[in-house]
Amino acid sequence: MTKNMWMVRAGESAYLIDDFKKKNYVAIGWNRIKDASKIKDREEVKQLIREKYSENKKHQNIVSAGQFSRFLFEFKKGDYVLSYDPDNREYLIGELIGDYEYDTNQREYHHGRKVKWLGKVSRDKLSTSTRNTLGAISTIFEINDVAQKEIISVLEGKKEIEDEVQEETEVETLKEDMESQAHELIKDKVIKLDWEDMEKLVAGILRAMGYRTYITERGADRGRDIEASKDGLMLEEPRILVEVKHRSGQMGTKEVDRFQNILKGRKGIYVSTGGFSKESRYVAERSTEQLTLIDADRLVKLIVEFYDDFDVETKLSVPLSKIYWPT
Repeated sequence: MTKNMWMVRAGESAYLIDDFKKKNYVAIGWNRIKDASKIKDREEVKQLIREKYSENKKHQNIVSAGQFSRFLFEFKKGDYVLSYDPDNREYLIGELIGDYEYDTNQREYHHGRKVKWLGKVSRDKLSTSTRNTLGAISTIFEINDVAQKEIISVLEGKKEIEDEVQEETEVETLKEDMESQAHELIKDKVIKLDWEDMEKLVAGILRAMGYRTYITERGADRGRDIEASKDGLMLEEPRILVEVKHRSGQMGTKEVDRFQNILKGRKGIYVSTGGFSKESRYVAERSTEQLTLIDADRLVKLIVEFYDDFDVETKLSVPLSKIYWPT
């Protein structure tokens, strides 16, 4: 029977890794929960987490209950376990030899299991894909079969050195995956904005691009939600009219045609978070006016491109953090 392999992190910044190593155990926190040996099922774990950590957000307690339950019910004697030592860039690999134990005297984390340590594996000897698998931030997670096989192979000194080209390909693939996920997460935030905040966001993007903006009063825009120009008075070219539609469903030819008819030599931007029909894009491409259509995906790209130049108010509407990636 195939053994499972589990990651158990040794506290924040792995500050308990030496204790794990010397005393031959792995453990988890959640110390407000007392002896869990009599807990019958996951529902009881969920209830205890909600009661003992009521100050936490709902999703935090759901994740905590899942991890605590795994440690309690899914870890089995004979399973592999590993924990990361960031100072030495190596994984401590072991085998679980004990059932769940509750100990408040010998361990800072009270919920633990005894381990027979088998050895160490340098992170630098693992493939990019396996290093990425082990990079999850959860306290506890299961290692997939491919990564497990490689880790054991390296531990036993059997793994061949991976081709550098393959390493680079895996890194690039991971980068593309993360960029795609980030794009969708940003889009989720944008879609959740109300119509007023959406108009402010679009105006903020234009200001980051060097324009001054004026948001028209609701109900009196006659097909324009934002006016933009270099001087802010619509006297200096380019003079831009912006229509913002923040709703589900695509804009059709009727809406796009109506907007282009009010431009009269001015440049137009039509923003629709619901997108545009194929026919409406055809109308815009062949318009005699200078008209640009912006859907949710293009809006996200503009946010990312000009975010550093956003004013404080605009950044607060879609708060983002910058992530640096090795090149």
